[in-house]
Amino acid sequence: MQTKRFWTAAGIIGILILGGFALSVPHTRDLGQVARAPAPATTTPSVTYTDTYRRGTHTLAGAVLAPDACATVTAYATTTKASSTSIALSLDMPPDSGVCLELPTQIPFSTTVVAPKGAPVVVTVNGIAASTTVQ
Repeated sequence: MQTKRFWTAAGIIGILILGGFALSVPHTRDLGQVARAPAPATTTPSVTYTDTYRRGTHTLAGAVLAPDACATVTAYATTTKASSTSIALSLDMPPDSGVCLELPTQIPFSTTVVAPKGAPVVVTVNGIAASTTVQ
């Protein structure tokens, strides 16, 4: 009879411990609506570049401010003929889907294009006009 009492008491204590644990653990339905981090605001990309002209060829080199160090930049330049010849510098910076430290970083680029001397440069990043600084 002594062992039957022992096992009954042990069972009751075990049920109380498991029941207390189950009741004390938070459930996802109890959390309600969890606030998510706001999406990063779309800002005008910042580009710093130099334009070196030699023998009819412009070499455009510089850096673009990327949202993280894992970003990649592809640069290409073309000439446009509107009212006057100008240079369209297009920078492609695809969104990074991997895990990376989100610390704004300067990513370098370089490209060349044949255009007349003194041609104005129009810079876009992913199709959006960028704020530029010429060095």
